[in-house]
Amino acid sequence: MASSVAKTPITIRLCGPRGFCAGVDRAIQIVVLALKEFGAPVLPCVPGRCRYIWRIPKSGFVRSLGVFMMASSVAKTPITIRLCGPRGFCAGVDRAIQIVVLALKEFGAPVYVRHEIVHNRYVVEGLEAKGAIFVEELDEIPPEHRKQPVVFSAHGVPKSVPADADARNLFYLDATCPLVSKVHKQAMRHHRMGRHVVLIGHAGHPEVIGTMGQLPEGTVSLIETVEDVDVYTPPDPDNLGFVTQTTLSVDDTAGVIKRLHERFPNLTAPAADSICYATTNRQEAVKQAAPGCDLFLVVGAPNSSNSKRLVEVALRAGAKKAVLVQRASEIDWATIGEISTVGLSAGASAPEVIVNEIIEAFRERYDAAVELADTVEENEHFLVNRELRHVELTGADMAFVNGE
Repeated sequence: MASSVAKTPITIRLCGPRGFCAGVDRAIQIVVLALKEFGAPVLPCVPGRCRYIWRIPKSGFVRSLGVFMMASSVAKTPITIRLCGPRGFCAGVDRAIQIVVLALKEFGAPVYVRHEIVHNRYVVEGLEAKGAIFVEELDEIPPEHRKQPVVFSAHGVPKSVPADADARNLFYLDATCPLVSKVHKQAMRHHRMGRHVVLIGHAGHPEVIGTMGQLPEGTVSLIETVEDVDVYTPPDPDNLGFVTQTTLSVDDTAGVIKRLHERFPNLTAPAADSICYATTNRQEAVKQAAPGCDLFLVVGAPNSSNSKRLVEVALRAGAKKAVLVQRASEIDWATIGEISTVGLSAGASAPEVIVNEIIEAFRERYDAAVELADTVEENEHFLVNRELRHVELTGADMAFVNGE
């Protein structure tokens, strides 16, 4: 009995006031009374989508507040998201990213990459997190890392770059898209046949720099617009051959080629179209989806040629507004205004995880239904370099861009 009563005496100082304040007590009462009056469910107001109510009306407050709470939480504006297909990664971009990932698995970090492997900051940062280091020139690679691989970007490089790598005794992996390499070969064939090469493309773009760098200086002329064609004076008007950058607007390029043929009837075309299948397919899907769209979003980077062309195509095809965004956080919700139909596509270097991120951002704010706007199915696949084909590539390796 002694063991059960011999407790140490203490004093508990019970503070007051304590616990519920009047505001908390009132809020709980409101929900309880609303449940009694209207029955379940009573839904709480969504933060950021309701007004504050500072006093309760003397009569009818439960009904008015209950209606307000339910309306605030469920009355999202219905919209349709037209999700274009094909969209996002093409086979060349997918291959280039795989090459960096597999090189990291095979050789360990760091793996150096000359220029952004593809024009997408999210992808670059994801690869940096895995151990890739991005440089603009090969002399940025420190001597102690000369045995580590260096990867050339998907856009292609001038012939001087691999020659420089050989001179520095570097081990390099070329991630140039096979369709860009095809354009290189088309340009070199024109040159072998004695033709002056006309390259249709955008000045300063890495792909253009790489293509022009396949041939001796002075043997290639760059044309960007129809206006450029009108003032162009070639060395031999009867002995010209043209190629194009792979990521151009199909319609714009057709206009430039038409004008070239008008001025230079003996102009020789490449054996096959230089604009790649992915560029053509994504533009065609946007053309089909854009009419009637109040807003059209293209996921892509400001330095992505093919992504910027999709914005232009959407506007020409009838979208009231078209915007290039890299992430959902870049969407300016305050200026969207009233919308009922949103178009959504992604450039060839934009990962699907960001497309999903944007769809979820709309679902948080709207009653969004996704409507697939598919035009063609793509099944192209390009093999990685022979040095890497024995390395296993898992879904987890690519989850940072493809999702789980």
